[in-house]
Amino acid sequence: MNKVTMKLGDLTCPSCMTKIEGALNHQTGVQNVKVLFNASKIKAEFDDSQTSADDLANVVTDLGYEVKSSKVKAL
Repeated sequence: MNKVTMKLGDLTCPSCMTKIEGALNHQTGVQNVKVLFNASKIKAEFDDSQTSADDLANVVTDLGYEVKSSKVKAL
């Protein structure tokens, strides 16, 4: 299990937060997704045998949001 923290471009509304959380929660192997609206960050735990931080970043960019940076930490 790993934890990823992604810094996003500015989020413009709370519905952006809900949209991102919903999309990431539907990805296989993802658990405990939290989007921090005011900080424009995502924190998520994922099973690295089922998905990767790059896969999660791709989901976010496919939704139209910018991922500025990403840090992964093993749990």
